[in-house]
Amino acid sequence: MLVKLCRPVQINKNVQPLALAASCPVPGMVCQVSGWGTTTSPGVSYPNILQCANLTIIRPEVCHVIYPNLFNQNTVCASGGKVDACQGDSGGPLVCNGKLQGIVSWGPQVCGDPNYPGVYTSVCRFKKWIEDTIRNN
Repeated sequence: MLVKLCRPVQINKNVQPLALAASCPVPGMVCQVSGWGTTTSPGVSYPNILQCANLTIIRPEVCHVIYPNLFNQNTVCASGGKVDACQGDSGGPLVCNGKLQGIVSWGPQVCGDPNYPGVYTSVCRFKKWIEDTIRNN
């Protein structure tokens, strides 16, 4: 689903456009995730300032083993070791080399487990659909 705003946003130092990634991420690529989700897990503690973490793209084969029947070609895994997106971050950006590469989707019940990476919707797989939908609406 894409959301169409009823009026344009005001671009300023806090609101900036982000280009869609033209190609899919490669394993080992370092990316950034940001969000307002909980900073404790287990438990819930929401921050007063936007949080950001560096994550590394994980090989799809590894994610297939960790999440059998849940991980597919439309998703990408990333891990920051003991830091990751968490509850409340879903829908947030995964940015690689200044481009939107993923959207926070889901992850393990306990966040920041190095053995269970976060899972993101792969923007490169939906780029044409996103552009067509924007153009036609």
